[in-house]
Amino acid sequence: MSKQIYLDNAATTQMSDAVKQAMEPYLQENYGNASTAYSIGEDARRELEKSREVIAATLHAKTSEIYFTSGGSESDNWAVKNIAAACKKKGRHIITTNIEHHAILNSCEYLEKLGYDVTYLEVDGDGLISPEQVMDAIRPDTTLISVMFANNEVGTIEPIYQIGKIAREKQILFHTDAVQAYAQIPLSVNYYPVDLLSASAHKFHGPKGVGFLYIRDGIDIPSFIHGGSQERGKRAGTENVAGIVGMAKAAEIAYGNMRKRVQKEIMLRNYLIERVMHEIPDAKLNGHRSVRLPGNVNFSFKGLEGASLLILLDEDGICASGGSACNTGEERISYVIKALGVPEEYAPGTIRLTLCGDTTRADVDAALVSLKRNIAILRG
Repeated sequence: MSKQIYLDNAATTQMSDAVKQAMEPYLQENYGNASTAYSIGEDARRELEKSREVIAATLHAKTSEIYFTSGGSESDNWAVKNIAAACKKKGRHIITTNIEHHAILNSCEYLEKLGYDVTYLEVDGDGLISPEQVMDAIRPDTTLISVMFANNEVGTIEPIYQIGKIAREKQILFHTDAVQAYAQIPLSVNYYPVDLLSASAHKFHGPKGVGFLYIRDGIDIPSFIHGGSQERGKRAGTENVAGIVGMAKAAEIAYGNMRKRVQKEIMLRNYLIERVMHEIPDAKLNGHRSVRLPGNVNFSFKGLEGASLLILLDEDGICASGGSACNTGEERISYVIKALGVPEEYAPGTIRLTLCGDTTRADVDAALVSLKRNIAILRG
């Protein structure tokens, strides 16, 4: 196998050395429980709160609005299920989209079994919903709108500002799954009118198993996990101090170099798109051409199976995916690709290539060579 070229950064990212070094003291020497009163516990508590300050600063939020979780899926479940429960006297109607992450879709399906009514807005061919669709879907009993900031498969960025304005005007709570967008797009909660926002550390070169939920002050959301009084009584369980410290370090690095890094990702993304579309026959770009995440590229190739192409790419040392890593192997054609209306002769041949700040032009060139050769092989 050739040198490995990792182009699946939407699935997970490599933890940086700086993050590892920041975490190490809290894995062994500084092992105190942050809920205890003796010195090593107090040291852990101080680092926990310093980390909360770092995360809050990236969003221009208050520290009291940041709650640490085990990752994006927990944050999404907490936001959707528990806001629904808290607001059920007002109404049982929720608005979301048909391309959300399964953490949202499955939470909504669970709520439907409990008697809630969910409207799934259908995206257009680029993966976008419109503010007008949201407005038209609102009812007197609507209590929550949940729309992802950017799609994990095709990278399309939704009109979050406009949707948030509508939600605020109608006094409806608004949650956004920003797992893919956080650290890729400046996300000030002073600009975007969101009430709840989910993020996950391993998407921005932090450790796995840790994330956070932003909850705007004044929103009374019940606990999702019951037990101790951690996270101001909202999220029980001994805090993952090492993971939280690592997440804060990763966020600090990501926001410190965001402008330069994102410019590089956009340049390489556009270079990859232009070459594929010009050099590989019967290729289709999925998602919006420009209103998309900096490092996300999703193609469908006519007349072949994406799974077969991924195997051949892997043999060449190219790590890519067919879509969401949470569902690989479950379905031949992704529900997101179906929602975009990708033609049936193209849809099975879908792959996703996602870049990061460490991706080089040489990496992209190597991926292009492998793509062209292996697509020609599969097409015979």
